[in-house]
Amino acid sequence: MTEYLITFNDEWVPDHTAEELRAKGAAARVVIDEMLAEDVLIFTNGGLDRSTAVCSVESVDGKAVFSDGPYVETKEHLGGFAVVDVADDDAARYWAGRIATALDWPQEVHRFRGPGPGSAPTRPGAAVNR
Repeated sequence: MTEYLITFNDEWVPDHTAEELRAKGAAARVVIDEMLAEDVLIFTNGGLDRSTAVCSVESVDGKAVFSDGPYVETKEHLGGFAVVDVADDDAARYWAGRIATALDWPQEVHRFRGPGPGSAPTRPGAAVNR
């Protein structure tokens, strides 16, 4: 199995009324429940609050220096994501398509780099939210 990140850019999402967001949430919950039933969902979030950032951190002389800003300027903001563990690219595309259809906004699919040189070791079950 391979892990994939399915994500959307918050800039791609038009403004919604509270009622529209509730309906999108209900539609997304159906897909999440299907992912859980198929045992492919590793983790998902309820969306990120783009109006806040906890901190900025950079390495200065080999030490982590935290600040309340300034933040990197970008036109792209991570809006939300799901991490799935599926057999192949086609399966990842299937779930991304289900999410895109449920929410009616675009999704991206990224494959995580597998174990090997240059990749960090993972703890089995560390980020599992099943």
